[in-house]
Amino acid sequence: MLEVAKLETFRGAVQVLRGVSLRVDGGESIVLVGRNGAGKTTTIETIMGLLPSRAGEVTFRGTAITRLPPYRRALLGIGYAPEDAGIFSELSVEENFRICEWLAPRARAGGSDVEERIFGVFPEVKTLMTRTGSHLSGGQKKMVAVARAMALSPSILLLDEPFEGLAPVVVTRFIDAVKKIKAMGISLLIAESNLMTAIRIADRLYAIDRGEIIFQGTPQEALKNENVMKTLRG
Repeated sequence: MLEVAKLETFRGAVQVLRGVSLRVDGGESIVLVGRNGAGKTTTIETIMGLLPSRAGEVTFRGTAITRLPPYRRALLGIGYAPEDAGIFSELSVEENFRICEWLAPRARAGGSDVEERIFGVFPEVKTLMTRTGSHLSGGQKKMVAVARAMALSPSILLLDEPFEGLAPVVVTRFIDAVKKIKAMGISLLIAESNLMTAIRIADRLYAIDRGEIIFQGTPQEALKNENVMKTLRG
């Protein structure tokens, strides 16, 4: 479904990604795990088109999308929830969702079916619809960000550090939500710093360090790999 081949990405004059390659197949939950500063967010933002790549290719459903702007990638079926949630603070939760409807015809066409899917994963959001973004807790913002990404009826979701800063009980709640999203047939690529959290949701893992993929395999294989464990522990 999604293939990334040999991405080279810079932030200013600094090269962050060095030949990053990965793939996400249909119905998979893939976790990109690494320490802070390893290149996880840069990878997600490059795939979404928020950062340009100097080299490499991003392919979605067999179509090269490397040069497409972010909104075109979203319309093709790539949903995105950033690390900081990106909720419009002056708008209500409902208005945050309506932005997707304004931008995407298929979100409008989905109507109540889309809302039913969202509330099936996050029933809590129903009670937040009239609340403005500035009056949401950190966990509520992350919940709304993922729900808003689902409003576009995506084939794949890119989630950047969705569990960061959450209490353990809330992390468990979000893990349950991720499993429900996967059960809907939506693929996931999740950036995560904590290996123990990653193995709870991953079909496969990619470990990244200093902008390079140093491991790919199952969670069980990662736990047995001394180099991966040492690198992720710092």
